[in-house]
This record gives sequence, C-alpha cells and structure tokens, in this order.
Amino acid sequence: MVDDYAHGRRDGLRLALSILAAEEAKWAALLGESASWRTNSTRAIRHKTLQVAQARVQTALNRMTRGDSAEADAELALALEKLGL
Repeated sequence: MVDDYAHGRRDGLRLALSILAAEEAKWAALLGESASWRTNSTRAIRHKTLQVAQARVQTALNRMTRGDSAEADAELALALEKLGL
C-alpha cells in the first residue's frame, strides 16, 4: 500500500511538471510580443514564476527518487508509454 502511494505521488509530480512545462512554453512564446511594457512585464513575471515552480516540483521529485534511479527510470518510461509519448 505504501509503495502504491509513493508511486502515485511520483506520478502526480511528473504530471505537475508536464503541465508547468506546457504553461511555461506558452508564456515564453509571448514574452516581449506586446506593445505595452506593463503586459510584457506581467508576462515575464508569470514566465519566471512557472520556471521557479518547475524547479521546486523537480526538486521534490528528485528527493522522492534519489536512491532508486533505475526504478525511477523504468517508472518514467512506463508513465510516458501510458501517455503515448
């Protein structure tokens, strides 16, 4: 039961990372596109916030999978296969 719970937590963190990466890419494409300095500033702040959030989630995921990198690689490959990536 504990193993399933930890597996679910890692899957959740991986899902969060992929969502943050997609959002970060969206805001990266919009940086500097507006004629308004305020809009550009807001977009830059959102972009940086998403980068920081990604780093924090990645750190949490790394702490959970620190000791078993072979198992984590297999788990990641299985999760990507399920998603069709």
